[in-house]
Amino acid sequence: MSQYQSLDSDVLRTFVAIAEQGGFTRAGEVVNRTQSAVSMQMKRLEEDILQRQLFEREGRQMRLTAEGQVLLGYARRILKLQGEVFNTLRMPHMVGLVRIGTPDDYAMRFLPGILSSFAQAYPLIQVEVHCEPSKQLLMRQDLDLTIVTREPGAELGQLLRQERLVWAAAQGFCPQDQRPMPLAMFNTDCFCRSWACNALESHDVEYRLAYTSPSLAAIFAIVSAGLAVTAQLQSLIGGNLRVIGDHEGLPQLPLANVMLLRNPHTQSPITDCMADYIIEGFAA
Repeated sequence: MSQYQSLDSDVLRTFVAIAEQGGFTRAGEVVNRTQSAVSMQMKRLEEDILQRQLFEREGRQMRLTAEGQVLLGYARRILKLQGEVFNTLRMPHMVGLVRIGTPDDYAMRFLPGILSSFAQAYPLIQVEVHCEPSKQLLMRQDLDLTIVTREPGAELGQLLRQERLVWAAAQGFCPQDQRPMPLAMFNTDCFCRSWACNALESHDVEYRLAYTSPSLAAIFAIVSAGLAVTAQLQSLIGGNLRVIGDHEGLPQLPLANVMLLRNPHTQSPITDCMADYIIEGFAA
C-alpha cells in the first residue's frame, strides 16, 4: 500500500482551472463550484495532501509558485490520461472529424508532436488543418479549434503560450549596413508583419519589404541565405539564424499571446480531446 494520499481528479481539475483562469472566482465558474468550495479544495491540497504552497497572490491574480508549476504539468498529464481511459473504454472506436485552424508558423513548430501523439491515441479520427493568418482565422465560423496570435490586452479564448516576437537574421548578416533594411515577412495582413513595420516606423528605421511569402519555410530560406531580416516568435528561431536586437539598431518587439478558441457550436468529445493535446503541446 502507498504511504501517499491520492490526488483526486476533481481537485486537480480545479487546480488546473485556477492556473489557467488566474483566480478562484473564474475557476469556480469553469468547474461549476463556488469560490469558497474552490478555496477549500486548494487549502486541502496545499496543507493536507502536498504540504507545499502552490499559489501566491500578485495583485488580483493568483500566480503559481515553482512547486505549483511542477504540479501543473503532472495534473494536465493525469487528467489527459484519465480522459483517454474513459474515451478508450467507453468509445473504443471513436470516429469523426476535427477541423483545426492555425497560422503557418505554429503548424511547423508545434503541430507535428501534437498530431503524432493524438494519432496514437485516436487513430480513426480525421484531422483537417487549415493554415491561415490569425486575422483571417478569426473571421471563420467553420473551424472546431482555432489557434491565433493576439496582442496583450486583446485576448480571446484560452492562453496557450506567451512569448516575445524577435528579429532574426543569418549569421554574419549586419542589418545596420543596409538601408533601407530588407525585410522578409508574410505576404498577408498578419500580426507579425504589422508589429514589425510599426516598430520600425516608430523608431525611424528605414526598411523595405524585399521578400514576402505565405510560407514560413520560404521566409526562413530567404533569411538563412543572408538576404533579409525577419520578425518571428522566439521559439521558431533556429538553425543558422540568430536573434538580433537593440544592439544592432532595431527596436524591441511586443509580446505575443497564443490563444486557443473553441467553437461552441461544434463542441464534442473529439474536439475536447484534441484541445487537451494542443494545450499540452504548446505548454511543453
